[in-house]
Order: sequence, then structure tokens, then C-alpha cells
Amino acid sequence: MKVFQLVINRLRLPTLLIFISSVILALFLGSLPTPSKTPTRDKFLWPFSPTSIWNMPIGSKARYVPAKIGKASTISADQEYFFKLKKGDPLRKLYEPGAWGEGRCKGTKLVGIAPLPIPDDLIVPDATSKPYYTPNNASAFLLPDGKTLVQIAPLARCQPGSPLYGFHYYYDLDIYGEGIGGSHFGSGLSAIGGSIRKGELIGNKPIRHALKVVIWGEKYLYYSKKIPGHRWPADNADNYAANHYHGKNPALVQGSLLAIPPKVTEASLKLQTRPGKKLFHALQDYGAYVVDDAAWDIHYFAVEKGVVEEFHDAYGYDFVSTNGDFYEDSMKLFQALHVVDNNSPKSIGGGGKRRAPLAPPIGN
Repeated sequence: MKVFQLVINRLRLPTLLIFISSVILALFLGSLPTPSKTPTRDKFLWPFSPTSIWNMPIGSKARYVPAKIGKASTISADQEYFFKLKKGDPLRKLYEPGAWGEGRCKGTKLVGIAPLPIPDDLIVPDATSKPYYTPNNASAFLLPDGKTLVQIAPLARCQPGSPLYGFHYYYDLDIYGEGIGGSHFGSGLSAIGGSIRKGELIGNKPIRHALKVVIWGEKYLYYSKKIPGHRWPADNADNYAANHYHGKNPALVQGSLLAIPPKVTEASLKLQTRPGKKLFHALQDYGAYVVDDAAWDIHYFAVEKGVVEEFHDAYGYDFVSTNGDFYEDSMKLFQALHVVDNNSPKSIGGGGKRRAPLAPPIGN
């Protein structure tokens, strides 16, 4: 203290003011985290701007309309594929798939994009006719520039070293941007945004982004001349929507944001499983976007390839199921969903005070 007083006595007023200001600033900055301590996120694991639809929490002004989604025969996973590409891998061309069902890798029509550097061991199996299996295989490739996302669906590559097969989403996105569009072609929404990533259902941390769901269009999705099967942020519906969407709720279409209202609790839904409770909080705090048509009586969550396997390893039961505690929890969640009817570009998640903090800045 005596040293500090001596310094003050020897300083003129202007210099004194500068000195005091510097001390106050130093003390203030010392109370803030240094850059190395500031939380950041990995752009590949948690992509897009904090204000992206995929990262924006539900707001206090959200206007909830019952979605009226019933119980389905099955809970399942719409698996998605994500790759970070490296310079030096062989350049491979992209061809349109030869079929929606079996025969995807027999396409011969070249897609007009630059060849992608693809490692020879990257394999994504064909669809199958026995049993009938036609996955969407929405996919995203982060180019070696660390910025550009190329999105494709339904992705297939049946043999090592062969070309890729799938349709290209018509423009490429910046992983640092808003990330709305992509290769879920039933809605035109992102392949990578909203996907449940590996570790999120089995880890201790909450899921801090919106999810994606796929429901049966014939039973639930609405279509009319005035509301042609989609709403913002979706930019289209399936090309068969006019004839196959028979839902009765005008609010429930491709691109609808679904969420569980604030008054609903884990206890009121009688949830039994840890992953069911994690999904509950994600659906209440961030919601889920409808991105595709399930085409039959099944509810899907969109997940990264590998989530289903680690889910089974961690919990001892299957993600894809027709009975059991996780199936029952999932059905309760879907039945509790409401449409956030005032979700819009100017009021993402309904606007107002957010239920959760915004995503931290990207650190890479």
C-alpha cells in the first residue's frame, strides 16, 4: 500500500488517471477467462453458427400447437454418414444412383461436380430387396479446405476404389455458416445439422442442439394447394406429397419444428431410461425438425453412423426396437411433441428468452 501511495504522489493528474485506468482494466481482465480457458467447440462434431436453426434453443415466446403424433410400431435410427476428406486421397467421381432400392451402385449418369478425394476403404453398402432396406444415407463431406461441406444422398459405394453414388445437394455450404439446407431431399434440410452424434446419447453432457425426426407422411404430414407439404426452413416436400401426404394437421409438414412444452416433465411422462431422458431434454430445450417421410408406421431419430452400435454397447438393449423401455419412452416423447407454430427466420424457436445458452464459438 505504501508503494502504491508513493507512486500516486509522484504522478501528475493526467498520468495518474491513465495509471488508475490501467490498474482497473488489468484487474477486470484478470477476472475473465483467458483465450485458452474460453469454451469452444469442434466444427465437425458441432457445426454451424450459434444462430443456426440447429443450434438455437427454443424461446419463451414459442407458440405450441399439438402435433397429434401417435404411437408407431417401431422406433428406429435414420443413419447418416460424415467424412473429413484429406488431400492426397484418390479423386473419385460422383454418379447418380442406379436405383432407390437395390442397385444404387449401378448408376451411369455422371453428376456435374468436381471429383472428391476419397480413401479406397470408404464403403457404404447398397440398399437391399431381401429384407427390403432403402436407407436415406444422407451424408456430408468436409473438404480439405476445412470449410466446404458437400452433401449427398442416398450415398452408396459398394466396392473399394470405385466411384461414389448419390444425388448432390445443389449447392455446397460453409460449415461456419447457418447450415440450413442439405441432402435430406424430402425437405431440403441438412444432412449433418441436427444429427445425434457419437457419444451424445451415452455421455454425461446434455445434447445441445436441435434434433431431426422422420415420420410417416401418409399418416401425419399435411398437404394442400395453400400449404404444399412444407414450411420454413424446409424448401420442398417429397415429389409425391400431393398424392401421399394425408395428415390432418396444417401445422405439421416437412420443416416443422417440434418440441415438448415447458410444463411437461420427465416425471409426468414417466420416462424410464437414461437415453429417453436425454432425448426429452433435447426435445424440450431445442426441439426437432421434420426432415423426411418414413413411408410406413415407424418413427426415426436421425443419428450419425455408429450411434446405434455404441448405444447397444452402453445400455445393453437395441435402439431400433418394437417393445421395451426405450421403445416406450420414445413413443411417449413423440406423443408429447407440439409444433412450434411461430418458428420463422426472424423468431427461430419462437423467439424470446432462450431455454439454454447459445452454442460456444467454433475453435477450429
